[in-house]
Amino acid sequence: MPARKSDAAGTPAKKASAARKPAAKKAAGGKSAAKSAAARKPAAKKPAAKKPVAAPVAARKPVKVKAPRPAPARVPGRKERRGVVVSSAMDKTIVVRIDAVRAHDKYGKVVRRSSKLHAHDEQNVAGVGDVVRIVETRPLSATKHWRLLEVLAKAK
Repeated sequence: MPARKSDAAGTPAKKASAARKPAAKKAAGGKSAAKSAAARKPAAKKPAAKKPVAAPVAARKPVKVKAPRPAPARVPGRKERRGVVVSSAMDKTIVVRIDAVRAHDKYGKVVRRSSKLHAHDEQNVAGVGDVVRIVETRPLSATKHWRLLEVLAKAK
């Protein structure tokens, strides 16, 4: 059996394991020494952002309130209907009944048809029984596609 090399003290030298190999040999294995050193270091923490301090009540900007504007005579490109409010129980929403009276095509008899539309009432001004003017608008909810323009006559 071949003799092992020993150091000056006379103790036999151990074989170099994979963990004790120099960094140059580790780099040949796939990872560089810089990457492995960076992986061992904990990530530097960023300083926490300071929360803004609330301004005193006197220094806050005043809230702008939109002034009610008069209803236009005609909104181009939009359907317009007149009807009677049958419900105003919802917040900022009214239900308007639109009545259509016309003669039947074949028999000539006068036929009354009605449909209910949900309309947006921003100031909650319309009440049950009011005659209102509504105009078509973008979908505001699943059922609301109309907006209140003006109240033509208040209920008695």
